[in-house]
Amino acid sequence: MDDQDNAANEQPVGNGTDTGPAAGLISQYVKDLSFENPNAPAIFQSQTPPAIDVQFNIGASQVADEVHELVLKIDVRADVDGQTAFIVDLSFAGLFGFRNVPVDQIQPFLLGEAPRLLFPFARRVLADAVRDGGFPPLLLEPIDFGQLYLQQASQQGQPTTTEVGHA
Repeated sequence: MDDQDNAANEQPVGNGTDTGPAAGLISQYVKDLSFENPNAPAIFQSQTPPAIDVQFNIGASQVADEVHELVLKIDVRADVDGQTAFIVDLSFAGLFGFRNVPVDQIQPFLLGEAPRLLFPFARRVLADAVRDGGFPPLLLEPIDFGQLYLQQASQQGQPTTTEVGHA
């Protein structure tokens, strides 16, 4: 009898209604791009390979109901013999839509899976900017953002039982 009472209180679900969780990339774009070559043309005379420092930062914000923006920020600085060869600041963003996704699953997706989806495109934009600045293209190695998220969550004492999937 309890099952009948529960069934009477539930909202009917239409035939063919998709009630499963879904997350997807809506759009991706360059939010900000800066390339500096402050010591040109003298820097091109150096035969020494540059020392390259790459820094990453990931930021996420909700921009609408069920829509979040993820910004993958990549800062690169290359120095040769104490002089700056080039500086690149790239903010590459994506809009991600969520439907029927539990709230506790959104952050793991945004900080683990979403950067993995955006990274190949950000990598290409960065390589093209460096090449267009007169240097050999800078090809960054792939990054396991899911593993980095899990490591950071465990260091901060957050539960890490959430699996970050691959699309």
